[in-house]
Order: sequence, then structure tokens, then C-alpha cells
Amino acid sequence: MSILSNLKRDKSDPTVISKGPSSLSASDRLARNLGWFSIGLGLVELFGAHRLTRALGMEGQETMVQAYGLREIGSGMMTLSVDKEVGLASRLAGDAIDVVTLGSAMRADNPKQDNVAIALVLVAGVTLFDFIAAGAARGRHTRQLGERRDYSDRSGFPRGVAGSRGLAREKVGT
Repeated sequence: MSILSNLKRDKSDPTVISKGPSSLSASDRLARNLGWFSIGLGLVELFGAHRLTRALGMEGQETMVQAYGLREIGSGMMTLSVDKEVGLASRLAGDAIDVVTLGSAMRADNPKQDNVAIALVLVAGVTLFDFIAAGAARGRHTRQLGERRDYSDRSGFPRGVAGSRGLAREKVGT
């Protein structure tokens, strides 16, 4: 990614030599990936509703699937925002709605029951990831009532103030 950053920069701008470690935890990355997955799935449901309903034996339900697509896009956007807990809760609620909807398609007269069963298993798997991400986000980003975080030991400099002194001079060579 540093290479791409440096391609567009002006020659007088400083170059990106390397990136440091990500400040995102594993649960934050999971939530971010679920947010992008939700947006992608929402677009598929929005623009491919006819194919999805045909594959699941739910012809005539295209408008409902498109509405679910809009819900997925909204949930994904919330999951990618600073209110990721709300987005993940929205995803969990949407998963429950999806399970109920797919369950209603498991009728004896539906010739595509196998496809519906596969979709149910996939939704159950994604629900597990949503549940894990929601629990991790809630646990990581909540504090006890009245609890204050102590940042007095932090300087804002990755190597500390002393380690950062003179670095610019060394890079420039003066």
C-alpha cells in the first residue's frame, strides 16, 4: 500500500517508507469485513432479486428481497461507522428475519428445498460471526459507569518523546 501512496504524491511531499502495526483489533477487523460483506450482499439482493428468488423457489418475492438488500446495505454502513455496535445488532436482527423467511420457503411443494437448506446453513454461519463480532465490540468498547481511562503514560509518539527527537534531522541530513 505504501507503493500506491507514493505514486500519487508530489515529489516535495515526504514518502511513506513503511506502515506501523494496525491499531485495529481482530474483532474490529471482523466487524469491518462483516460490514463490507453486508454491503456486497445487499447489492446482490437489490440487483439480483429475480435470480435469488428463482434459485430459492420464492418467485414473486422479489420486492421483499430487494427490501432486505436495502436493510443489508444500511446495516453494513452502520457496521463500518463509529456506531459499529448498532450495525452489528442490526445485522443480528436481519439474520433472524432471514432465517424466518428462508424457513417459510422450506415447504413440501418447493422444488428448490435443497438450495433453501444451503442458504439456511450459510445464514447460520454468518450469524455466528455476527454474534462473535457483536459480543467482542460490546466488550471492548464499553466501560463501567464512572470509569475513566488513564492516558497519562502516553505521549502520542510511537517511540516516546526522547526517541522521536532528532529523527527529522537525521532523515533530512542536516
